[in-house]
Amino acid sequence: MCGAPHHNSDHSAPVPRLELLHAWIPHLVSLGVNAICLGPVFESTSHGYDTRDYYHLDRRLGTHETLAHLVKAFHRAGIRVILDAVFNHTGREFWAFQDLRRNGQNSAYLRWYRHVRFGKRSKKGDPFTYQGWKGHHDLAKLNVRNPAVREHLFGALAQWVDRYEIDGLRLDAADCLDFSFMKRLRKFSHQLSSDFWLMGEVVMGNYRDWVNPQMLDSVTNFEFYHSLHTSHNAKDYHILAHTLERQFGQQGVYRHLPLLNFVDNHDVNRIASLLKEERNLYPLHILLMTLPGVPTLYYGSEWGLEGKRHKWSDKALRPYLPSPELGWQSKHKDLALSLQKLAKIYHQSDALKHGQYQTLQVHAKELAFLRQSPSEHILVAVNASGKNSKLEIPLHHGKGIWEDLLNPGEYFEAKHGRLKISPLYPYWGRILRHRLT
Repeated sequence: MCGAPHHNSDHSAPVPRLELLHAWIPHLVSLGVNAICLGPVFESTSHGYDTRDYYHLDRRLGTHETLAHLVKAFHRAGIRVILDAVFNHTGREFWAFQDLRRNGQNSAYLRWYRHVRFGKRSKKGDPFTYQGWKGHHDLAKLNVRNPAVREHLFGALAQWVDRYEIDGLRLDAADCLDFSFMKRLRKFSHQLSSDFWLMGEVVMGNYRDWVNPQMLDSVTNFEFYHSLHTSHNAKDYHILAHTLERQFGQQGVYRHLPLLNFVDNHDVNRIASLLKEERNLYPLHILLMTLPGVPTLYYGSEWGLEGKRHKWSDKALRPYLPSPELGWQSKHKDLALSLQKLAKIYHQSDALKHGQYQTLQVHAKELAFLRQSPSEHILVAVNASGKNSKLEIPLHHGKGIWEDLLNPGEYFEAKHGRLKISPLYPYWGRILRHRLT
C-alpha cells in the first residue's frame, strides 16, 4: 500500500513511507473505522512475513518515530491500532537462523527452530534440514516451546506496547502455533494492557479451540467468507443460510463468539474480482455489516478495487495506493458511500453488534434474518436479483411500526403476526428496526 520496494536493502537509509497513512485518517473516520490492522511493519527480507528483526521498524517504512507518530494520530482520531505479529516463523535472514547456518551444530540457536536435522541438505542448500511454514522454506518455523524464543518474542511485544502504545495483535498463522504459547502470550499481553486484543489467523478447524478467555479474543471466519461469496456466485442464499445457522443459529457452535468477518484480504482475490455479478457487491456488504461478528474491510475494497492472485505472486492484491482520492475514481465508488451509511447504522445498533441471530426466510436470491437485543429488534432482508421482490415474514414478536434505517423515510407495519416487505429493491436490502424500549 505504501509503495515500498518488494526486496529490502541491507544498507539503505530509512524511508518514512508509513507517513502516507496520515492522509487516510479522515477517510477511515468517514467509514466508521475504529481499529486498523497494519501488516508486518518490522524489518524483513521481502513481503514482511519473512522477519529479519522484531525490534526494528522495516527501513522501507521509516523509523521508530515514524510509527510512533502514526499511532498517536490514529489514537487522536479514535482509531485503535493492531499490529501483525509473525511469531510462527522467521525469514532466513533472521540473525538466529544466520548463526545456525554459520555455526551448524555449535550454534547457540540450534534449538530456536523446529526439526533441525543434520546429515541431509535442505532445499535451500543448507547442511541441515528444518521445518518451513507449510513447506515454504523461506519461512523457518520457530520453536516457540523454547523459553529463550518466547523471551525474545515477548520482549519485542513489550517494546511495541511501550514504544508505540499499540492496542492488539493479529497473530499470523495462529493455526500453526502451539496452544501453550498462545496461552502464555495472552497472560503476558494482559499484564501489559488489560484490554489488549488478540486475533488469530485460522483457516480451518473448530474456532472454539482458539477463542476462549485463556487464548484469543477472535479468529478469522474463513467459513463465513467462503459461504458469503459462493452463495452469491451460485445464486443461492441457502448456502450462506446453512453456514449462518450452523455458526450462529439457536444451536450454533459459535453463537457467542466474536469472529472476524471479511470479504477479502491480502491473501485472497479481491471481492470485486471474485463475484460474477458486480452488483452483488451491495447485498454482500449489507450482510457483512449486519451479521454476527466483527466486520472488517481490506484497503481499497471499499471502492470495489479489483485484483487477482497469480501463481507465484500476490502483488496484484496489494497495490500502491498513496491517497484515498485514487479510490474515488473507481467505477464502484458508490460502494464506499453505502459503507459509510452501513457503518453508521452498525455503530448505533446494539442488536447488530451484540444481538442474537435468527434466520427468518431463505430463497435462492432473498435472505431475511433477525438480530435481537434487549433494546431493539433488527430485521435485515437482502435481494441479490435484478428486479424488485417482496417478502412476507411471520413474526411472533414485533407488532407495530418498523423503521427502515437503510432507506430513510420508509416504514413497514407488522399486522396479524406478519410483516410484508415490498418492494425489496434489486441488489440492495432493508435494515428494519423495531424499538423495544
